[in-house]
Amino acid sequence: MKITFYQTSSGRSPVLDYVRSLQNAERAHILAVLSDIEQFGFETNRATFRQIDGKLWEIKISHNRIFYVIVEHGEMVLLHAYKKQNQKLPLRERDVAIKRMKEVLL
Repeated sequence: MKITFYQTSSGRSPVLDYVRSLQNAERAHILAVLSDIEQFGFETNRATFRQIDGKLWEIKISHNRIFYVIVEHGEMVLLHAYKKQNQKLPLRERDVAIKRMKEVLL
């Protein structure tokens, strides 16, 4: 499976920026899981996937959450990432991901 990172109109990648901001061990873990997803698809046992809303999905990696959408040819576009703080999905985080998903699916 091919993984790509959503880019803003200025060329910034919010998910990549988020991953780079993490401590080395956590960053390495997330990048290893993403590599597993590229290699094994949804069969990887190092992450959990759940549907959020329609075509919007979430990857759970420890306390980190990455929203994504699947586009043509099974390409996974990583839209938004955040660190889970409590039980509920923050609406602000979901809304950012939905906005980006709409841009990608245009």
